This record gives sequence, C-alpha cells and structure tokens, in this order.
Amino acid sequence: MKDPLDLLDLSSTLTEEEREIQATVARFLADRVRPHIAEWFENAHFARELAPELGKLGVLGMHLEGYGCAGTNAVSYGLACLELEAADSGFRSFVSVQGSLSMFSIWKWGSEEQKQEWLPRLAAGEAIGCFGLTEPDFGSNPSGMRTRAVRDGDDWILNGSKMWITNGGIADVATVWAQTEDGVRGFLVPRGTPGFTTQDIKQKMSLRASITSELYFDNVRLPDSARLPLAEGLRGPLSCLNEARFGILFGAVGAARDCIQTAIEYADSRVQFDKPISAFQLTQKKLADMSVSLSSAALIAVHLGRLKDQHRIRPEQISVGKLNNVREAIAIARECRTVLGANGISLEYSPLRHANNLESVLTYEGTSEMHTLVVGQALTGQPAFR
Repeated sequence: MKDPLDLLDLSSTLTEEEREIQATVARFLADRVRPHIAEWFENAHFARELAPELGKLGVLGMHLEGYGCAGTNAVSYGLACLELEAADSGFRSFVSVQGSLSMFSIWKWGSEEQKQEWLPRLAAGEAIGCFGLTEPDFGSNPSGMRTRAVRDGDDWILNGSKMWITNGGIADVATVWAQTEDGVRGFLVPRGTPGFTTQDIKQKMSLRASITSELYFDNVRLPDSARLPLAEGLRGPLSCLNEARFGILFGAVGAARDCIQTAIEYADSRVQFDKPISAFQLTQKKLADMSVSLSSAALIAVHLGRLKDQHRIRPEQISVGKLNNVREAIAIARECRTVLGANGISLEYSPLRHANNLESVLTYEGTSEMHTLVVGQALTGQPAFR
C-alpha cells in the first residue's frame, strides 16, 4: 500500500473532479517543487518564480468566485492544500496567505474597484499579497494591536508594525489591520508607498522555504480608497483567518501522509538482522498507529469540507480540525523520524523537515492552546481566554 490514505479508501469519498484536481496539483509539485525542496529549505530560498505557474495551475484563490479565480468547491481547495503541504508547508503557506488571507480579505470586504485592481493579478500570480494582523506583542489577542490609523482630512495616516508575516518581504500589496477611532479597520498598502518598509526574518529553523517578514509603517499616508469599506471590527480579519485555517487542516494531513510514505519506503529497503525493518513488529506498530491517526485526520478534513460547501461550517468546527490535525501531523512526523534512525536527520528524507515546519503551523493561525479554548467555550459556554 503506497498511500496510507488507501487504508480506508478515502478517495472513494471524493468526486471525480476533486480527485483530478488533487492529482493535477500533485503532478505539478512532483515536477517543479519536490526535486528542489531540500535545497531550498537548506538555503532558506523561496522560489518566487513559481508564483505565475501556481496562478496558471489555478490554485491561487481557487475557492473564490470571479475575478480570474477558479471557483472550485471547498473540498477541492483543501485537497490542493493537502498536496502542497505534502511537498512543503512553505508552499501551502504561500498559497493560503495569497488566496485565503490577502485575496479573501479583498474579495469579502473590499470595494469593487479594489477587487478589479488586485484580484485578477493575485489570482494569476502576477502580484503577491500578504496579510498584516500579528504584531510583536499581540498574536493571540489581536484586539490589543498597537498599529493605528488616524484620519487626516480625506486621508489616513498609518503607524505601527506587524510581525511574522508570510510573503511580507515580496508582497506587492499588504492587507493591514489597524485600530481607528471607530474600531479595527483594514487597509490595502501597496509596496512602494512612502513610509512602508519590510525586513525579512532570518535564522529560522522552520518554514525555511518561505518568506517571513516584519512590516513597518512610519506615517504612511493612504487615501480613503485604500480602506476596505465593508470590514468593521475584528470580524473582518477573523473571517479571513478561518479561511486560512481550513486550508491548514487539510495541509497537515498532506505533511503527515508524506512522512508515513517516506517511512514505509525506507522501512522496506532498510535491512537489519537479515530482513527489512518493515518486518519487525515494533516498526509495524508505529506505521499502523500513525496510519490510523492519519485516516482519522483525513476524514475530519473531508467532513469539514463538505460542511463548508453546504455553508454550514462553524468556527469551532474549524478549530477542532486545526487542533487535531496539526497535533497528529507533528506527532507522526516525529515518529517517522525514528523509523529512519540516524538517516532521519538528513534532508534527503522529509520527516524532520516536515516536523520543523509543523512547529510553525502549530503556532500560526491560532495556537493549539487558543483552539483548545475555542472548543472548550463551544462545549461549556464559558470564554476561558477572557
């Protein structure tokens, strides 16, 4: 069995179109990403030149309607994220931020002029977007953000900073959330706007094949047309985060699947005591336990995708998926590394790279602690984080 998801015949729950989209994305990654990803990870390089190819593939904002977007269903988008993260979390992060944060914020909360200006270019990969919410001192509690926009005649003056922003150093436009006298509002800040600068975060041990940056705003003057007119309060950015979290709960399944596949292939070829280590009971127990956990995570992902396609999904359900699937994926990655023994620390094999990447996935778009408390509030009615 080459694919551990075949254990429960997961593909039988998918439509023919969903399977074809998944296979198309997998073929692209096998050709354009997998041969190079170990080198890119080691050298902390993001292959920006692939953005137009990802646009041509149709995965940028693929779950959005119109403006050059593919308009697929949620499950298809999730399956694309699964394959992207099976290659590397950095590429799934790029696609998630581009489509579910940058593009979705414009698509959901922007003016028609903003949509026409940015969405076709972002969908084609001709432009790159980022999403500025997290700050150096405010991550899980975005309501305390210090970035502020103040009215100055018909314009706005933006001051502050953002931290841990994927795509930040290469983005052509940043969706930036700031406090105003009327609450939190969103603004589109194009690269090159006077007073807007970025600095990439170096010496990362995780998501090395991805750009992570700080954003700085020093008296940035913006016209009122830069404001997302429909976004009022934290509902705006939090709705975008739910879109990105949905992609993550599928992506984590992809990372875990790749780890198990690597472990099985290695165990079949690694001979000790005159037989492959896949023939030993302890190795089989590891593989069996991990594959059962993977299957459960995959079924949660597809079920939540069906709920999303029926417009019935609730935020706490997305939290269940993100909490469970990332937690299981990182445990699987670490266990797969043990199957590979000393070879497991080499970039020739994927599990430790996935484990390192998943440390970031565990934290961003809501830490495991915060998603635990979201689920706890849904069960008890008590908001323990306030």
